[in-house]
Parts: sequence; C-alpha cells; structure tokens
Amino acid sequence: MKKVLALVICLGLMLTVVAGCGSQPAKQPAADQGAATKLVVGATAKPHAEILEVVKPLLKKDNIDLEIKVFTDYVLLNPALKDKQIDANFFQHIPYLEEYNAKNKADLAWLVKVHNEPMGVYSKKIDNLDKLPDGATVGVPNDATNGGRALAVLEKAGLLKLKDGVGVTATDRDIIDNPKKIKIQMMDAAMLPRALEDLNACVINSNYALEANLNPVKDSIFMEPKDSPFANILAVRPEDKDKDAFKKLGAALQSPEVKKFLEDTYKGACVPAF
Repeated sequence: MKKVLALVICLGLMLTVVAGCGSQPAKQPAADQGAATKLVVGATAKPHAEILEVVKPLLKKDNIDLEIKVFTDYVLLNPALKDKQIDANFFQHIPYLEEYNAKNKADLAWLVKVHNEPMGVYSKKIDNLDKLPDGATVGVPNDATNGGRALAVLEKAGLLKLKDGVGVTATDRDIIDNPKKIKIQMMDAAMLPRALEDLNACVINSNYALEANLNPVKDSIFMEPKDSPFANILAVRPEDKDKDAFKKLGAALQSPEVKKFLEDTYKGACVPAF
C-alpha cells in the first residue's frame, strides 16, 4: 500500500511540473537590434552619383543603407533637401550653397569637401582660344555663382577683365574690358553642351561636360586651375550635422577608396579636395 501511495504522489508531482512548464509563455524572438539606417542622398549623375556608388559598400559595413537619388537639374537639389525629400545632397560648392541660403532664408550646412571639378571652355568651332573671332558668342551658366565663376575663367584665359572684387557674383555688367567684344549668353547649365552646336564656345561645369562625354583635360580649350576654391561638398540640414550616420557618410566620401576612384577614373577632370 505504501508503494502504491508513493507512486501516486510521484505521478502527481510530475504532472504538476509538466503543467507548470506548459503554462510558461512561449519564448519570443529577440527584437531586431541590427536594423540598418537608411540615408537618401540626392546627386547629379556624373561624377557625384558615381562617387556615391563607391561609398555604398563602405557604408554597408557600418550598417547604413545608402539610396542614391539622381537629379538631372541641380537647381532642384537644395529645395529637395530643405523640404526633407532627401537626407543630404552632393553636387555643389560652398559659394553656391551660401548663395542659396541667403536667397531662400535657408540654413543648409556642409560637412566635408570631396573634390574639385575644374570648369572648362569648350568649342566645336575652334581648337584654340586665340582663334575666337571678334564678336563671338560664349555661353555661361545662368545661376549666380557659376555664372560669375565662368566669367572668372574667361578672365583667367585673357579674354576679358572684370571689376575688382566682384567674385563669384559677377555678371556681364561687371566686365570693364572686352577687347574681342565677346557676347555673353547666359543659359541653363545643363543646356550648355548642346549649345556648342550654335555658339562659338561655352564655359561648362565639369559634371555636365562629363555627362556629354567631354573630358575637361582632353577636350577643353582652356581649363580653370585645379586649385580653384570651388570644392564640391556634402550638404545636410543643420539638425543632422552632428548625427553619427552623416559623419560616417562624410568620412566615407573622404576615404582612400574615393581618392583612388577620382584619380583613376577622371584623370584630372575631378581632383580630390582632401
């Protein structure tokens, strides 16, 4: 009898243990602590989007998912950043950013300098600036800073002289000496490569020259000095300037991999600024 009673007690204890185990909640999967940070960066196609493609795998190691959004018209990139359509942009130099901020009551900030794109003078009608005829029409970008920069290139080439101190805000009204009586035709920067069919010459931003298969080193008849102060920058909204993901993006854009890519790919058309 004692043996039977002991057996009953043991069975009861076993059932209690099993019931207790069954009543425990199912083990929940651990929360995903490794979700990638996504950054959407706006850029013009060449060379900026190409440079960002080099950066993409570098950022992946830091668990940052980089999405590159290509814009055909760079005038739209700062408004897109200001309006939070993108997280950062990469296409402009500091004078352009400062001009945009001043005119639009914006406070966009820049993080790092990446490269210089020497501006070039191109022509399908002459192969040397000495052959530019009197009264020739020369196309330049119609935005304030790049228009002034283009005029400075023409001044550097000895074709005209500007008022002292006008800097990148110069316009054709600031020309004080124009021995060849050159006519300045201001137009959308993206249209300048196509305008070569009609105009005597054009001063073209390197990104649009590259998109038109024009290499500033090989195809221009005059090129801005490589040490120009117009380094292209990564721009962000001010509240993002000190965030870790953006700092890592800036560091990747100044990496040895990007420097090598610039030197190997563009052969002087884009010069590292770091």
